[in-house]
Amino acid sequence: MARHLITSALPYINGVKHLGNLVGSMLPADVYARYLRAAGHEVLAICATDEHGTPAELGALAEGEDVAEYCARHYEVQKDLGNRFELSWDWFGRTSSPQNHVLTAHLARQLKANGFTDTHATKQVYSLTDSRFLPDRYVVGTCPNCAYDRARGDQCENCGKPLEPTALIEPRSAISGSTDLEVRESAHVFLLQSRLAGRIREWVDTKADWPQLTRSIAYKWLDEGLEDRGITRDLNWGIPVDPDDFPDAAGKVWYVWFDAPIGYLSATREWADDRSGSPELAESLFDTWWRCDRGADDVTYTQFMGKDNVPFHTLSFPATLIGSGEPWKLVDRLKSFNWLTYYGGKFSTSEQRGIFMTDALDTLPADYWRWFLMANAPESDDSSFTWELFGDAVNKDLVGTFGNFVNRTASQVDRHFGAVVPSGGESGEIEEELWVAVKVRMGEYIDAIDALQFRRAAGALRSLWVEGNVYLEAREPWKTVKTDMDRTACTLRTALKLALLYSVAAEPFVPAAAGRLRDGFPELADLDLPFDTELPAMCREAVEEGSEFAKPGMLFTKLTPEMLDEWSQRFGGAPE
Repeated sequence: MARHLITSALPYINGVKHLGNLVGSMLPADVYARYLRAAGHEVLAICATDEHGTPAELGALAEGEDVAEYCARHYEVQKDLGNRFELSWDWFGRTSSPQNHVLTAHLARQLKANGFTDTHATKQVYSLTDSRFLPDRYVVGTCPNCAYDRARGDQCENCGKPLEPTALIEPRSAISGSTDLEVRESAHVFLLQSRLAGRIREWVDTKADWPQLTRSIAYKWLDEGLEDRGITRDLNWGIPVDPDDFPDAAGKVWYVWFDAPIGYLSATREWADDRSGSPELAESLFDTWWRCDRGADDVTYTQFMGKDNVPFHTLSFPATLIGSGEPWKLVDRLKSFNWLTYYGGKFSTSEQRGIFMTDALDTLPADYWRWFLMANAPESDDSSFTWELFGDAVNKDLVGTFGNFVNRTASQVDRHFGAVVPSGGESGEIEEELWVAVKVRMGEYIDAIDALQFRRAAGALRSLWVEGNVYLEAREPWKTVKTDMDRTACTLRTALKLALLYSVAAEPFVPAAAGRLRDGFPELADLDLPFDTELPAMCREAVEEGSEFAKPGMLFTKLTPEMLDEWSQRFGGAPE
């Protein structure tokens, strides 16, 4: 049994996330975590809300709410949505937690002690209209790299280039829209990434198994020269800089991109504090996942994120951990994703285009969305959501293949044999060939998930479902029931064994439907069925003649053209 630490990029606290946010980090992390647990491994899946920086302050300002209360309310919203999407976090924490305050201050102190910080005056944008400094996202303007006219002061959303507010062309205040700005000096702490560039490159060089997207982004920034990065801001909301450690930066808060990745550690500490009866036990438990000198050296750490987050996770966050001089666990596998677009364009709250997590769950159960998103995950390139593609994926894969097999099997068993596994008949050559093929498909499926190739994994799972339908078509139990009950019993018993296998294999992708199917075998509720290539053989032996079987009902409902057209109108279909 291996130990796996899994984290997904932290969702910003401001507002409900859209499907692109979901598929780019949280959902694939959950699919992988579910698979590893089913395979018998020890898994710790961690996520949290990213609560500091300008998104939180601007969101609270827009809603006329105290920022702390705003964050507390939206944390509960996001946690609830994650649970409703069947995201099986072991802990969903908050970067505003006391644990993150402590760990952020500690790591900043270590970086300073090791000579990897510097405090000096820097030019900052000041708004005369707002009577305050405007850090990062409080400044918007035109990107000097790609000319996108709504670039933020920390990063251009269009080309992905990290920015400084003073680099923007024609800047304006995100609070008031005022262009009455001037540049003033303000002292800030800088992380001296340039001094750590060689060590970071050596570390990245060891990650030959990272996806090409991840490696290319990391090397791009390294090759262009890793610049020192300001890690404090002129804000009221955030983790305060300790004036005893950094007296020249008193009154500042730590930059959100400095404290947010530390949130992976602090959320783990929240989990450990919740599980343990004393601070000492909690620290010991936390250390086994994050300190390589105290047990974390045998942990495989996998991160999931969109491509815009890659520079921070391959460069800045590792620089923090390496520069601390302490044996923190660094990421082993980093799975990055391209964008999911909506008919080729961006999801937009203001323009009411696209589907957000609340809308999705108000429309259909989570399994429908989980399947489409992972079967079309934007891995090698951007992928596009369209209602036509969504309808095809649901109707062909979930309804016509998986659901059709289960419904045909369960209906025939219920109608002709009652609520039990049919008795009679002997397996023959066609059954032996079926199980050989199923074992091959199972191996392909496992190989794809192990490689973090989710579209390929979905295709392999679909192929597993196809094997069941091909078998039923060849054996035609709806016909043989009139002439040969022994053959019919053997066919349906074999199909039920496949159904049990599908209930395990499908669980990472469509957990609710898989759970309902597994509940159809109440006598096997406590049976441990490990997720490996021996699963087909175990399911073949586990389902016995005469044992109880409960019909699970329709797992999925077909989506009609009228339904798809109505949703397209509601959420904004293809652009004109």
